[in-house]
Amino acid sequence: MKRNTKIAVVMLVAFLGAVAVLVVSCSSGMKQSVPMGVPMGEMAMMSTGGTTPPNDAAYDAMFFKNYGVNPFIDTDDEHLSTFAVDVDTGAYTICRKYFKEGHLPPDEAVRAEEFINYFNYHYNPPTGDAFAIYLDGAPSKFSNGKYQLLRIGIKGRVIEATERKNANLVFVIDTSGSMEREDRLELVKKALRLLVDQLRDDDRIGIVEYGTGARKVLDPTTLEDKDEIISAIESLHPNGSTNAEEGIVMGYKMAEKVFDPERINRVILCSDGVANVGNTGADSIFKRIEAMSKKGIFLSTVGFGMGNYNDVLLEQLGDKGNGHYAYVDTLEEAKRIFVENLTGTLQVIARDVKVQVDFNPDVVARFRLIGHENRRLENEQFRDDKVDGGEIGAGYSVTALYEIKHQKDATPGRVATLYVRYKDPDAGPDAKAHEVNREISAGDFAESFDAASPEFKLAAAVTEFAEIMRKSYWARGSKFSDVMPVIREVLDARGDDADIIELLDLVSKAHKMNPDEVTVEHKDGAQEDSE
Repeated sequence: MKRNTKIAVVMLVAFLGAVAVLVVSCSSGMKQSVPMGVPMGEMAMMSTGGTTPPNDAAYDAMFFKNYGVNPFIDTDDEHLSTFAVDVDTGAYTICRKYFKEGHLPPDEAVRAEEFINYFNYHYNPPTGDAFAIYLDGAPSKFSNGKYQLLRIGIKGRVIEATERKNANLVFVIDTSGSMEREDRLELVKKALRLLVDQLRDDDRIGIVEYGTGARKVLDPTTLEDKDEIISAIESLHPNGSTNAEEGIVMGYKMAEKVFDPERINRVILCSDGVANVGNTGADSIFKRIEAMSKKGIFLSTVGFGMGNYNDVLLEQLGDKGNGHYAYVDTLEEAKRIFVENLTGTLQVIARDVKVQVDFNPDVVARFRLIGHENRRLENEQFRDDKVDGGEIGAGYSVTALYEIKHQKDATPGRVATLYVRYKDPDAGPDAKAHEVNREISAGDFAESFDAASPEFKLAAAVTEFAEIMRKSYWARGSKFSDVMPVIREVLDARGDDADIIELLDLVSKAHKMNPDEVTVEHKDGAQEDSE
């Protein structure tokens, strides 16, 4: 009996251990998405043990957070909508990686605003102001005529490469053991070499690496010693655990020593985001660097790798650090960030940018902001300049879409007023913000979707693609096959646009993987449209 009892206890412990391994979500809404992505022959060890991800998953240990889906709001109850701008694009490129390797991304990986912001809508830049504002609208192609789409475009002032400020940059590089997977550290090194080739002699680069602990690799060095900088980059090798906190803090301290208010001061974190030593959450890590961040040292986060990847940490650190979050899946994407958009990546033209839309209840019955679920603000926070907004880099643009329903028999008139509040990039933390506003009336809406501009149609198609991908309640009944003709129409109008060609390919892949589409479930905050 004692032997049998002992066996039973061992079996119970093994069972409980298996159950513990299978629990992959937490009360905060963050998910370890383990929905086969280990290349054949690589046979990397999974975080759960073994060599194959659990549950027939695409990749092992992918961490995302589900922020829900914004509901419709009746203007009788509330006519204001407020959010901080977001120029991140990481969610789109991560999902692109899933598709290119033959997998549907998990719905919690999709942030609609990051899909929308990946594309170029050809807004003309301002001539003197910090940014230009664009407003247009049209009936929605995907709502059976029930709703209108309102598009908001904000285009940042362009700064030529020869006119940008000199830069103090500190690269904080994750060299933990997980960075050996898929040669992700090698992609980091190639990306940094691209960046170095674009910098000027007066720019400075410092390098910190971290694994189990942090280590200074290179003191801030001007590009006159480019060979020394390249040698330091090439010296990086993966090893050890992941103490992201210690690496980021050391990087900020290095940046603080050479801080110059007349220069760009930025820390660039390159990592797979999986911290497992010290503080491992964005809030606790950011507390260690908050004072230095307020001084004017911004943080950009750039993600690398699939499998053992933490999207949550990198996205939130980029937001909290007054920077942005991008994901590099290919060397071409690295060129996009560090070569084609270098000045916008480095130099900010407006800080703490917030948007508030005041809908006219006489014209608009209800409205819904598409995306920005983790960037929403309380309406009274719009003019509270102590509340953080988003940052816009030189030449960058932000696009946001609202789905709105007009009142029955409404008299044509003002649909909404847009207010944008922002601070100058070099203003101190207590500086007063500027505020501008624009109106849009019913006459500014196209009479039909077909009459809308190609850029408007592109934004609508990308939005619907994202809504279907994330199983939005409001995309119920929509299919990937509904989106493809709109993208083809845009492609015909815009010509040989590589990004749109690729988008069409991704939507086609999604349709082939799931031709019957997904059954759209009720998401957080969803409500039936009673009319």
